[in-house]
Amino acid sequence: MKHVVSVSLGSSKRDHKATVTLLGEEILLERRGTNGDIGKAIDIIRSLDGKVDAFGMGGTDVWFYMGKKRYMLRDAVPIARAAQKTPIADGSMLKGVIERRAVEYIRDELKLPLAGRNALIVCALDRFGMATALLESGCDMMYGDLAFGLGVPIFLRSFSTFQTLVTILMPVIRLLPISMLYPTGKSQEQVVPKYGKAYAWADIIGGDCHFIKKHMPLDLTGKVIITNTVTKDDVEAFRKRGVKTLVASTPEIEGRSFATNVMDALFVALTGRRPENFTPSDYLDILNRLEMKPSVQTLN
Repeated sequence: MKHVVSVSLGSSKRDHKATVTLLGEEILLERRGTNGDIGKAIDIIRSLDGKVDAFGMGGTDVWFYMGKKRYMLRDAVPIARAAQKTPIADGSMLKGVIERRAVEYIRDELKLPLAGRNALIVCALDRFGMATALLESGCDMMYGDLAFGLGVPIFLRSFSTFQTLVTILMPVIRLLPISMLYPTGKSQEQVVPKYGKAYAWADIIGGDCHFIKKHMPLDLTGKVIITNTVTKDDVEAFRKRGVKTLVASTPEIEGRSFATNVMDALFVALTGRRPENFTPSDYLDILNRLEMKPSVQTLN
């Protein structure tokens, strides 16, 4: 049996194990949260290095992709370098593939109308594939990167302005501590309602599940949410708020969808290839061979 371990900066309350059989191979998937402790994440990786088939890196990405450009997050580098023998995958390139695929799936196969609908992407840099797919599908867009990532209550409506802003700010932002940019540890369990007008404006809310939950209001009646890594508690929280449709870009395994980094590490373990040797077309080929599709739930 192959063994994949995702070491996450997220809350340990979201830890989970599951065994799957894919392409005739039995694989144990495991998530270990460190509650925002980078040192603990490094210690876990070092203790398991060479003993498992692949690591996933959760709660942060090494790379942020914006089209052909990519930016390295400094805080993630020591975590990635802790693995000297076992390949470690952060899911950043795969994320762009499956998030775009999720939009295309609901548009083309489920025939969900997207043109003319209002779409809020809570952090488009983190979900660039999703953002561009929704834009290309004719949605009216709102980009929440400044608000959700930096706490600056400014929402952008222009894609070109968003791209220009990323180009200007990322050389500095990539040097900031991950805890300033993304909910880690116990902060993943806290919901502080804010930016109500942006949530209310949107027909579709897309992005990282922790970012979406971070400031969500009590009323999300009729909304479509496109995200990933949803637990049963997340699903219930969205249901209580009136969310109509929940789309998880990664498939459900034993009652929950695993993070993209887990799926990336899973593909590394299956193929025996290093994550840096994958291309977007390689990911698409594996997804098609495994017949993996987004998970779509009607909640209300």
